[in-house]
Amino acid sequence: MIILDNAVISDDIKEQFFTCDLDKCKGACCVEGDLGAPLEPEELPIMDDIVDKVRPYLSSEGLAAIDRHGPYILDEEGDHSTTTVNNKECAFAIYDEKGILKCGIEQAQLDGKIDFKKPISCHLYPIRITKYDHYDALNYDRWDICSAACALGVKLGLPVYKFLKEPLIRKYGEVWYAELVSEIESK
Repeated sequence: MIILDNAVISDDIKEQFFTCDLDKCKGACCVEGDLGAPLEPEELPIMDDIVDKVRPYLSSEGLAAIDRHGPYILDEEGDHSTTTVNNKECAFAIYDEKGILKCGIEQAQLDGKIDFKKPISCHLYPIRITKYDHYDALNYDRWDICSAACALGVKLGLPVYKFLKEPLIRKYGEVWYAELVSEIESK
């Protein structure tokens, strides 16, 4: 394990290989699971602010779910996540021409309609963050739907921490990320 500032980082993040392979998994992480994407408290007002700008990108089913429940829900544990369509796919998920699920929020950002890329939990996947009083625990989430991503990561020699450079910098900053790389690569 690596301890860096207020983060405790699992060894799997430096040792496991991962590169999303959307042609194989078809964006299954946007459909599988019990809830939508976990949201940080500071993301809630952002979701409220962007929902109208993202609407043109969404499916009719996604729009209906958002109209019924709003852009996010509160679960039994007191955490927020994106609204889902029939407790399955994220209401913000959209299918591209190949049948691959992608993020309507991210597409709106790529098109210059909003500044917010997507929830940090999505951007950081397969890292999941568990927040404690004085630190964040960063763990690698193993999920069979990502087996193609693991195989591609091995083929390319790309460990999780390098694959997720952009979202790790987004979450913790460039200095933090440089220290993480230094810590990992000095051993």
